[in-house]
Amino acid sequence: MPTPESRSIVVCHLGRVPYERARGLQGAVQERLIAAKRAEPPQTVPHVLLLLEHPPVYTLGKSGDAENLLVSEKRLEALGATFHRIGRGGDVTFHGPGQLVGYPLFDLDRFFTDLGRYLRTLEEVILRTCADYGVTGTRVDGRTGVWVGPDERGLERKICAMGVRCSRWVTMHGFALNVTTDLTYFDHIVPCGIDDRGVTSLVEETGAPVSVDDVRGPVTDHVADLFGAKVTECRGVDARAFLRELTGETIEQ
Repeated sequence: MPTPESRSIVVCHLGRVPYERARGLQGAVQERLIAAKRAEPPQTVPHVLLLLEHPPVYTLGKSGDAENLLVSEKRLEALGATFHRIGRGGDVTFHGPGQLVGYPLFDLDRFFTDLGRYLRTLEEVILRTCADYGVTGTRVDGRTGVWVGPDERGLERKICAMGVRCSRWVTMHGFALNVTTDLTYFDHIVPCGIDDRGVTSLVEETGAPVSVDDVRGPVTDHVADLFGAKVTECRGVDARAFLRELTGETIEQ
C-alpha cells in the first residue's frame, strides 16, 4: 500500500522556460524516477510537478497531422514562435505566455496504474480550478482536456489542452491551461486537430484580472487533494537547486 512518503510531490515553480529546455528536464526527471524504482533496493524519490510558462511555441504530437499547422514554419518564426514534433499523445497545440503549463512527472505505480484514470484526474484538477473562478468547465466525450460550454456564448470552447506520455508507469508532458493567453496564436493551427470548436481562457470567460501566478495555488491544492499527496513547493533558485540535485540538469534563469 502506498505510504505518505511514497506520494510526496515537489512542485517546482520555474517561471518562463524555453520549450526544449523543459522537455529535456522532463526526460531527466522521468529517467531518475524509473531508475529509482528499478534500484535494488528500490529508492523513494519524490514525484515532481513542474509549473511554468513557455515562450510562444507550437508542438505536434506523435499521432498528429502536420496539416493542422496552417502556416509555414518560416511564418511561425516571423511570429516569434518555434515548432517542435514531440512524443506525447494528441495533435498540434500552442504554448505561450499567459498559459499555465503543468508537467507532472509521477510514478503511477505509487498512485494507480490506470492511464485513463490519470487523465480524468488531471481534468478534474482543472475543472476544480476553473470552478474556483466561477467558470463551469466540462468534459467532452472522446476529446481529452477541459472545455467551457455550450452556453449562451456559443459551442464548446477548449480552455485546457492535455497530452501525456508514460514509460514504465512514469508520466511526462501534461496540461496547458489558458489563463491570459493571446488566443490569436491559435488562429495558425487546428487546435488539437478539432476544427469545429474554439478556444478560450479564464480571462476571456470571467473578464476578471486573473493571472498565471494567481492560478498556481489552486492547481497545486487540487493536485494534492486528488492524488492524496503531501506537497512541497519551491521557487526560483530553490527549485533549480532541487532539480539539479535530483537530475544533474541545470535550469537557467
